[in-house]
Amino acid sequence: MTQTPITAELNAWLAGFEAALARQDVPAIVAMFDPQECFWRDMVAFTWNIATMDGRPAIQAMLESQLASTLPVKLELEGEATQADDVIEGWFRFETAVGRGTGHVRLRGGLCWTILFALEELKGFEQPSGRRRIEGIEHRAIKNRVVWSDEQEQRRRTLGTEVQPYCLIVGGSQGGLALAARMKRLGVPTLIVDALEKPGDAWRSRYKTLYLHDPIWVDHLPYIPFPDHWPVYTSKDKMGDWLEMYAKVMELDFWGSTRCTGARFDEASGRWTVTVEREGQELELQPAHLVLATGLSGMPHVPEFPGMDSFEGPQCHSSEYDDGADMAGKKCVIVGANNSAHDIAVDLWAKDADVTMIQRSPTTVVKVQTMRRIAERGPFSEAGIAAGIDTNRADLILASYPFRLKERIDRKNCDQFRIDDADFYERLSASGFLLDFDVDNTAIQGKYMRRASGYYIDVGGSDLIAKGEIEVRSGVGVSAIKPHAVVLSDGRELPADAIVYATGYGPMESWAEMLISKDVAEKVGHCWGLGSGTVGDPGPWEGELRNMWKPTGQPNLWFHGGNLAQSRFHSLHLALQIKARMEGMATPVYTPEPYQRVLG
Repeated sequence: MTQTPITAELNAWLAGFEAALARQDVPAIVAMFDPQECFWRDMVAFTWNIATMDGRPAIQAMLESQLASTLPVKLELEGEATQADDVIEGWFRFETAVGRGTGHVRLRGGLCWTILFALEELKGFEQPSGRRRIEGIEHRAIKNRVVWSDEQEQRRRTLGTEVQPYCLIVGGSQGGLALAARMKRLGVPTLIVDALEKPGDAWRSRYKTLYLHDPIWVDHLPYIPFPDHWPVYTSKDKMGDWLEMYAKVMELDFWGSTRCTGARFDEASGRWTVTVEREGQELELQPAHLVLATGLSGMPHVPEFPGMDSFEGPQCHSSEYDDGADMAGKKCVIVGANNSAHDIAVDLWAKDADVTMIQRSPTTVVKVQTMRRIAERGPFSEAGIAAGIDTNRADLILASYPFRLKERIDRKNCDQFRIDDADFYERLSASGFLLDFDVDNTAIQGKYMRRASGYYIDVGGSDLIAKGEIEVRSGVGVSAIKPHAVVLSDGRELPADAIVYATGYGPMESWAEMLISKDVAEKVGHCWGLGSGTVGDPGPWEGELRNMWKPTGQPNLWFHGGNLAQSRFHSLHLALQIKARMEGMATPVYTPEPYQRVLG
């Protein structure tokens, strides 16, 4: 079949790249990358890590360390190349010594600008899907046949007692369930423990009015997508039911009402001893790998203000808030001004409470309709589906952009919606509400990846603030609590019958400190963030989310978190890393050197 000129050019580049890899000619490989700007993003294929090599020197250092152990590498163009302006791009399939996956490349002026390698399977340990699916039954007469229900009962009875799991996941919401499903498909004995009774209870326990802010196209779990009649935005209770169903259908091993109380790692045996409390008994589990899938954040951060014990009304952290059914006519003060604070304020307003939010620092606000409008131009949309883009390909499209390039897209989007929604922002600012769009105009997308806080996806609260129906005290903090009032840092007092502390959560690594030790938490370091040097995200720049879905400073300890899309996509990368170790494969981990950078 005749190739288009741009497809022929891309195919020729891939052929030359493959030949240079085979020769282990690192200088020749590096010369194929744009000297002005280039990125190699790797997901477990070359580095056994999730890493971005930024610039020729970083790419050269990685290849000098990893190339020999990765060879032979085969590349095959998939489909036709496309071109936008001076950039030619396309997809390819790749094969290394140990695995197979999908890659993406962009060329500028005949040289590589970005390349992605995403490992998808290990040779000899392919997932039993499609033509490799199991038969399910042996069609011949057998006495005392062991049927599916017998197998399920035996596994439930023995795993964690007579048979130790190879991997223990602490946390049974979407992250833990997605990872356990991947592990199940790869044949890794895995047990989930969660302090709550059933899968999905973490969602069910949140305030009644909570809905997912991401549209449905972003939210699918591995293997079982939502049906095509599912609403665009999902209620938290509906999500809880889906997760419970998912755990059952995927045959995941889940111990509910089980609290993890401690863990220690034995260097000699390479296994953990994890203490849990279940059904009134203290049990010890001995997995080789421990995954903390306890959510994006750590434990609730409840501030300590003088006089809190003297307050005579109800007060709680936002994680404990249910609804405002009994708050009609009462003065309610919310400390905080991000997502949960706004959602709770709207719920209290709907119950006829008198609501005041205390906004201590500026908040990034983007209308949910605006985010939907931006998303509809991308792969996670009905337009994407109509173009033949499935969820896996949409994940890879997003992954093909290194974070530094994605910042440019986020800034462009932010510039546009600040123009489109100028009247909205003017009205909100006129109310006294403090706005920002992060230091480099990347808005919510930048803040989410850097510190996962400091923003509100507006689903109606901002309009109430602009109209004065929800009051805001901005640029002040709390200095003390009195029996019937909140004292602000400027000396003013707010009468209060109830207080909600929407003050966020501690860092994810705090779970490691609580369950294992402070030494281990310090060895791991900060989880989440890119190293942007902004508030809550100290440098240096790493270019990938710190300690997420990849090896940490503590052997055999992993962190799994993020939104539904991240839980879905990166659960595969984490599962492949653990499966490789279970099978005794060599997994030489490479981490590029971080560096200081200036945003922009």
